[in-house]
Amino acid sequence: MKPRPPRRRPLVRPLPALLLIAGLLFGAAAARAQDYPRPPVPDLDRLTQELFAEIQSDESSVAYEDLYETLLLYYQTPVSLNTATRDELRSLLLLSETQITNLLEHRQRTGPLLSFYELQSVEGFDLRTIYRIAPFVAVLTTDPNAVRGNLWQRIAREENNALFLRYERTVQGRPGYGPADTTSTGRPATRYLGSPDKLLLRYRVSRSRDFSLGFTAEKDAGEQLIWSPKTQRYGADFYSAHFVVQERGRLKTLALGDYQLQFGQGLLLSSGFVVGKGAETITTVRRSSVGVRPYASVLENSFFRGAAATVAVTPTVRATVFGSRKRVDASLQQAQDSLAEFREFTSGLQLSGFHRTPTELANRNALQETVLGGHAQYTSLSGDLQLGATAINTQFDKPLQRRDELYNQYELRGDRNLALGAHYSYVWRNLLLFGETARSSGGGLGTVNGLLASLSPAVDVSVLQRHYARDFHTLYGNAFGENSRNINESGLYVGLKVRPAPRWEASAYYDRFSFPWLRYQASAPSTGHDWLLRLTFSPSKTSLLYVQLRQRTKSFDADTVRAVPLPVPTQRRSLLLYYDTNPLPGLSLRTRVQGSSYRDDGGPARHGYVLAQDVTVQPLRRLRLSARYALFDTDDYDTRQYVFEQDVLYAFSIPVLAGQGTRTYVLAQFDVNRHLTLWLRYADTHYRHQDTVGSGLDEIQGNRRSDVKAQLRYRF
Repeated sequence: MKPRPPRRRPLVRPLPALLLIAGLLFGAAAARAQDYPRPPVPDLDRLTQELFAEIQSDESSVAYEDLYETLLLYYQTPVSLNTATRDELRSLLLLSETQITNLLEHRQRTGPLLSFYELQSVEGFDLRTIYRIAPFVAVLTTDPNAVRGNLWQRIAREENNALFLRYERTVQGRPGYGPADTTSTGRPATRYLGSPDKLLLRYRVSRSRDFSLGFTAEKDAGEQLIWSPKTQRYGADFYSAHFVVQERGRLKTLALGDYQLQFGQGLLLSSGFVVGKGAETITTVRRSSVGVRPYASVLENSFFRGAAATVAVTPTVRATVFGSRKRVDASLQQAQDSLAEFREFTSGLQLSGFHRTPTELANRNALQETVLGGHAQYTSLSGDLQLGATAINTQFDKPLQRRDELYNQYELRGDRNLALGAHYSYVWRNLLLFGETARSSGGGLGTVNGLLASLSPAVDVSVLQRHYARDFHTLYGNAFGENSRNINESGLYVGLKVRPAPRWEASAYYDRFSFPWLRYQASAPSTGHDWLLRLTFSPSKTSLLYVQLRQRTKSFDADTVRAVPLPVPTQRRSLLLYYDTNPLPGLSLRTRVQGSSYRDDGGPARHGYVLAQDVTVQPLRRLRLSARYALFDTDDYDTRQYVFEQDVLYAFSIPVLAGQGTRTYVLAQFDVNRHLTLWLRYADTHYRHQDTVGSGLDEIQGNRRSDVKAQLRYRF
């Protein structure tokens, strides 16, 4: 073994540059163990808008929630830049492959970073990159886990230890919460069984590369708080808990309770940190094998429940085994024909997570799901080459049988799905090659392959090809694609990022996709395309300005009555202007102008827009106030607008704005002391030319909807 060269002082830029970084990130502050004070709350609003292109559907908002939760997980347990692997650095989605390579080579050449500010001496780490990763990384000069001691004592002494209580409610009354009167038929009308209050209790204590312990209890609006062992209801409607330990010699991870898995490109196993096509056109294309992760979210169907363990077989080979058994929501049906293939079956899983009405309660936990699997991975000592194989078997206690529709012909049938896959990634100079291929029960194949390349310090490109057969089935996968599921799709994606001058950045992508078989609301094979162009300018260290154009063309069945329904192209174009600045210490201003047009079946274009102004001030050291005033005007629901809003910590808000009106909210955060923090939020949507808001059980008589939210955090 060659001896490590002597530790040399890192090359740093002149003092003004150092001061600029210090002022940009955190201001003057006394140095601590990792040499800088981390921001008290990461600016997730700005960061998520840099990663996502735009929210275009309710499914996108679910991806937004996954991303939001994962970013907060990284904030709570930051990645150590001195020990992080290539996969862990990739999982941040904020570093290019060249930047990761340069950081790893810097560590190998000069030893561990002595200070966070040493990043300025790593080639490719500009001010914007350092600012973006600051809340989610740490630079520790000593390993806090070197001498661990007793686990339970470390848990008791850990500072990252907090309890959250949250309450929210819609102010206006709705018929779903009214008395159970009778309809004209004399039968009781459907009503929500619980109160309109939404409640959340969450506790977590964790340390990076050491342990994580937490539990969550949630009751959605309309659900009951009830103790009924006979119906398997114990207070809140949803509970989640986990206990994870890491780095115990050859045992790298042991997870008990609820957890997530991500390997390869997410074709078979993908956790929540998924962006897909977005304004970040390079780094979000590839995935990373982060392995077993604790689950602490409130999404009620995107996790495993049981146990998982990762063991280092050799210094270059790791093996993971996992098992899960949990009840999932499904609508069970009895076959009417005595000759039917299945006597009792379900037409599909229910993923909403709501259990408010008798029908929703009847579907609750109706199906038992058992998952067993494993993963083996080889990583070269340099980290440049990675090879892996995955096997996952999913078993239900009752079979799946989709509705008898032509587009469902190749959907998963039966009570079992076995999927086998292999993945790879290889770094050569400034080029990354990656991919994954898998086969599911029935013979369906899925494959995704891509490359990232730095053509110069100012130019990055990405190319990705995918093909998911119409009979390829993956229940926990979420690889890159146009649709929410990896089935019945082929496509080619090309991305580009150019930095033509300091403070300027242009990013673009073009994605061409096709659907070889029928799909929901498309009664014939179809094609489409999607492109985006964003130009970003940073006029100062505290300001950001960008303009974005996007167009997506996709085919759906025409609304007009035809003898044979055929899909016709629908085209959505959108324009976004965004400006973020901090003109004074303690004052932040954000302006957003967003508009879109929608055209289908050759008809006239319909339009929608929203204009939003945000203000955040900190009049007192312990008090932070945020507010928004927005105007919106859309021709119909197809031109609806989605706009991310600031919310209480560990919550998110992306309301649907359709029709005409105004949207306002006020958010206050008050630090009572170093242990206790309070949040209060009030949001109001005022519609013009409407007598009611919403429909069905959620219909509000009047033209306003107002929501209140309160949260308490106690840090032990």
